[in-house]
Amino acid sequence: ICSNTITAMQSGIFFGYLGLINELIRRFKRELGEDSVVVATGGQAELIGNESRLIDKVNPLLTLEGLRMIYEMNR
Repeated sequence: ICSNTITAMQSGIFFGYLGLINELIRRFKRELGEDSVVVATGGQAELIGNESRLIDKVNPLLTLEGLRMIYEMNR
């Protein structure tokens, strides 16, 4: 329970997005198979990944690591 309007709004935004992400994962798994591995990446990956039971792994730098690998392959 929040103690003021700002934290209530922040909480609503966070849990709203968490619900959105969880529903997207459920739909993707239904289509792609329940054994699909879900990886959270990006700036808020740890925050969301720690709250979702549907996210299997968290790697905040996965996108940047992939871009570096592509760069190295094309040097």
